[in-house]
Amino acid sequence: MLVSDALIEQAMTTTGLDRFDSTSYREGLDVLLADYNSYDHPEPLIERMRGGLVQSLVDRLKTTDYLAKRPELLTRPVERPLFVFGMPRTGTTLLSNLLACDPARRSALTWEIEQPVPPPTTATLKTDPRAIAKLEQEKAMLAARPEMGKYYRNSAVYPNECMFFMIHDFKGLALESRGKLKEYRDWLFQTDMTSAYTYHKRFLQLLQADAPGAWSLKMPSHALWLDTLLETYPDAQLVWAHRDPFTATSSFCSILSMAHRGYTGKVDYEWLGEDCPYQAQLHLDRIMDTRERLGHDRIVDVHYADVMRDPMATIRKLYADLGDTLPPEAEAAMQAWLDENPQGKFGKHEYALDQYGLSVESLAPKFDRYLSQYDVAREG
Repeated sequence: MLVSDALIEQAMTTTGLDRFDSTSYREGLDVLLADYNSYDHPEPLIERMRGGLVQSLVDRLKTTDYLAKRPELLTRPVERPLFVFGMPRTGTTLLSNLLACDPARRSALTWEIEQPVPPPTTATLKTDPRAIAKLEQEKAMLAARPEMGKYYRNSAVYPNECMFFMIHDFKGLALESRGKLKEYRDWLFQTDMTSAYTYHKRFLQLLQADAPGAWSLKMPSHALWLDTLLETYPDAQLVWAHRDPFTATSSFCSILSMAHRGYTGKVDYEWLGEDCPYQAQLHLDRIMDTRERLGHDRIVDVHYADVMRDPMATIRKLYADLGDTLPPEAEAAMQAWLDENPQGKFGKHEYALDQYGLSVESLAPKFDRYLSQYDVAREG
């Protein structure tokens, strides 16, 4: 059994630190553990869960300590951050990787999310010893399991999701994916996310200490909390990634099945067949509800099919829709990234709805509102 107080004590012992910026993390941690502990899990996987939770607490302690030593960082603005979101598995990763090629943009890179203290400088964003060490680990992993590259296009020096630092507040769907955690999921979808976005901003203020820039950020589930996001970042640029929702749901089920194996040792196909469509519809409905309140033009649309067909034309249009101009050096860097990372470089990610007791016919009512409003290219 995992116990909140014991995890917190372990994190404090590990760091030699004992002060968090707030106690906002505690409710989510307690709800998560109550749900997680209600099931039996193999001891090695409980230890894996423990390690991840303690690391989130360690990172929050270190972030708090660093910002206390450099309080001026909290006065520096985070101006016009760009957020890419949508229902899961709609091409947000590809889009964020392309945006990260623009030298004028700043992305939260995988290695610095995992090891934020001390933050890097602009010159060392991709050459910091921590980045190099992570790249070596990644190289070894792909050599041992090359099939992993087809599921998620990531690297130590590529941008990663805001999720992986928002979970320092223990509010995030990455935690929900670690088993059948319905109580935690339902709590998360109705809870006030203000503290998570407050922490999100603090974390960016840490990362931009000596490596500033115009932030480009991505997390599909920003879709769920756009009103709270805008309370924290009123001048945010919002980009909605669209894709065939039937294909995206199938891919979503597949990705979560891997998380289930990693944290429970088995896959609950029936639960995923219920959970993933529910989440997919909620993502879409909440974006559409928010757009109706904000006005259509407040959110910019990008379609996965357009990115696949002509990525650079799609990026140029995105920049124009945002009121920006795509610089030639950024376009060249994006094209170089595309040339280096062709679709299917590591193989094709295979998935099917019927593995989870689903079909296009059974899902159609969930996506009727969305597909009646948006002309989304079908992939099936």
